[in-house]
Amino acid sequence: MPAMRKVSRRELAKMAAGLGAASAARAVPLAAQAPPPFDSAQDKSGYIGPLTGVTSGVEDRRFDPVAYTRDRYSAAPRRLRFDARTRAQAEMWQQTLRAKVTELIGGFPSDRQPLRPVVLETREFPGYRREKIVFDSRPGVSVLAYVLLPAKARTPVPTVVCVPGHGRGVDDVVGIDDQGRDRTDKAGYQHDFAIQVAEAGMAAVAIEPMAFGCRRDPLNARQGLSRKGCEPAAGGALLLGETMIAWRVWDVMRTIDYIATRPELDATRVGCMGISGGGTATLFSAALEPRIRAAMVSGYLNTFRDSIGSLAHCIDNYVPGILNWAEMHDVAGLIAPRALFVESGEKDNIFPIAASRESVTHVREIYDVFQAADRIEHEVFPGEHSFWGKRGIPFIVEHLSR
Repeated sequence: MPAMRKVSRRELAKMAAGLGAASAARAVPLAAQAPPPFDSAQDKSGYIGPLTGVTSGVEDRRFDPVAYTRDRYSAAPRRLRFDARTRAQAEMWQQTLRAKVTELIGGFPSDRQPLRPVVLETREFPGYRREKIVFDSRPGVSVLAYVLLPAKARTPVPTVVCVPGHGRGVDDVVGIDDQGRDRTDKAGYQHDFAIQVAEAGMAAVAIEPMAFGCRRDPLNARQGLSRKGCEPAAGGALLLGETMIAWRVWDVMRTIDYIATRPELDATRVGCMGISGGGTATLFSAALEPRIRAAMVSGYLNTFRDSIGSLAHCIDNYVPGILNWAEMHDVAGLIAPRALFVESGEKDNIFPIAASRESVTHVREIYDVFQAADRIEHEVFPGEHSFWGKRGIPFIVEHLSR
């Protein structure tokens, strides 16, 4: 039997896009939309299941589970949706929703264990120094990170926690190719954005997310560099009543603790930046960690309805019960009035652009109540699911330089 080709997350999203999760899905109820045409190249018999050819007796029956979940979405109470009219009301709403979101993702450890940091390697590059480090996030959990310190930076320098998305992990944002060699072309959909941060004059602390790169289980690691380990790890978190989102957010929090131990890094001017799954971690981290002064969310902010509720996504995206309380833009509103930059690809089939625009509109309403309209920006760029950074990185520089 020939080996099966691995299907990328982007390809999965393109295949799932036929479910109609963008603006067309809102214009016509999903249950009323015609199913995607059958691909006869896959099976020339035309048989796709037990109802193939059945034309009577099922006229009033519904079998589409995505249509059902969208019906349930429409009825979801979202008890803590934003409806404040004054800043005092908005601050009270944030306090309540922040506590609820923390509960829903499974909470955080009650104490902070010693970091026990170790520098494994130091290398000099044109314009910056790169250190490879490890520290402990919690008992039994270690984090690998790279610290990129600009050569001519005036210390203590503003510092950005950089969180990569699905792929090879942290190597893909610090200029290391799939052979472990240095590269200079900023290849891939993440475009070595930690290096871009250092080139902009800020320090970058790029962390390996749990279940990627060197932080995978051996079974997944043996299947290649790009093989993620979110399964079974994220499923294991759910079995414990926790989530991968919480585990990764805690790593970001502990990274800020580490930044505070370095005199050349300014722990009072910390940003967070991430693409795709790293955007997920960035959004929730900035929502729950007030030490983050500015956040850049790339290729993520959307609606639960049109993204992970309608398209194929990794299990690490899901928070049980969250739609009983809030939508994604409500979570983003917990960042206000701190600086928030959002960028979205016009052709992003994983996070449909119409829903991204809708979500940002709702977040702007929250920032308006805080009289902080100048602290949120949204750039839509002419591309697919990738890091852009043209306006986002200067935005972070500006807000961390104040």
